[in-house]
Amino acid sequence: MSDYILHNIRICLEDGQVKWGEILIQEGKIALISEQSIENNIATRFDGKGFLALPGFIDIHIHGAVGADFMDGEEQATKEIAAYLPQEGTTSFLATTLTHSPQQIQKCVEVNSRFLSGLEEYEGAEMLGFHLEGPFIHPDQSGAQPLQHIRKPSIELVKEWFGEQLNYLKIVTLAPELDSNFEMIQFLTKKEVISSAGHTTGTFADITEATRHGLTHLTHFTNAMTGLHHREIGVVGAGFLNNQLFCEVIADGIHLSDDMLKLIVQVIGSDRLILITDSMRAKGLPSGNYMLADQKVQVIGSKATLENGTLAGSVLKMNDALKKIQSLTEIPVLDLAKMTSMNAAKRLGVYDRKGSLTVGKDADIVLLSKEFDVRYTFCKGRLSYSHD
Repeated sequence: MSDYILHNIRICLEDGQVKWGEILIQEGKIALISEQSIENNIATRFDGKGFLALPGFIDIHIHGAVGADFMDGEEQATKEIAAYLPQEGTTSFLATTLTHSPQQIQKCVEVNSRFLSGLEEYEGAEMLGFHLEGPFIHPDQSGAQPLQHIRKPSIELVKEWFGEQLNYLKIVTLAPELDSNFEMIQFLTKKEVISSAGHTTGTFADITEATRHGLTHLTHFTNAMTGLHHREIGVVGAGFLNNQLFCEVIADGIHLSDDMLKLIVQVIGSDRLILITDSMRAKGLPSGNYMLADQKVQVIGSKATLENGTLAGSVLKMNDALKKIQSLTEIPVLDLAKMTSMNAAKRLGVYDRKGSLTVGKDADIVLLSKEFDVRYTFCKGRLSYSHD
């Protein structure tokens, strides 16, 4: 692994300051950040061409890209996704499952757990664990999740898939109103796994009660959940009002209107928002027909739908989500870093090594142009993507 001195860059620091400076990368870590020229006879000097350095993006909700899906249950599929993600500035991710048969979910978990345990040999974005989306969801808010595989929350099934200690499991999306006495949420909370309400018909009262038992997260906020009504403000109202809840957002201009995105940023603020892609296997590929859990998906431009018109994930890239938010709100760079990296790192318990450009942390760094196009991405100090 090469050591680098990234120079001629604007660095977004943890305290929000954006300063011209240099970053020394040694053995995959950030060894030094300086406003002065760094002297080192071993490291390769790398001209950042005046680009903005942000912490590498962390996508906590992604199903696939470039023709591959984590549910394929093939290590090669996961390698292809991980190799592709640095192109959009993503340096870490959670492999996200889909509602399917217990056997297929088991296969996905087994194969991707093997990939995760052998990561040192691989140079793409780093898999940090799993996001189990379904099958414990409400059929009336299934979205593109296959109805025939939906089931009631089952602690036994989760143990069967991930073991008694829930190895590598980071987030579980479920419908809290189906969780009897909130047993699943309480169990996950004790195991330090994030419980997230999603694909849910829950009321504001349901979500309020669920937060008392450990719910702290909302899956793709506003999508596949009860919306705002002036007499029942639903799950969306809970996301706006409850400061305990972190909200995932798909900022592609399709899942949410621009006006809704502006409202969300204005009301909730950058400390509780996490940008995700929820992308499926068509990301990075041309428009056409693709498959999502045995269902046909038509992709036209940036929109992916089932045959009945239901949105079927996205083909969104993380830097495009950042672009969208920035163009609508013109918020400070630190707020963008919070939504794309810092908040996710804190939620996943990896902020000691990821989520900000800080000495001692992994050298997960993305260099962006003024238009927020990705120019270079470093994953743990390796140059994993170069636009030229």
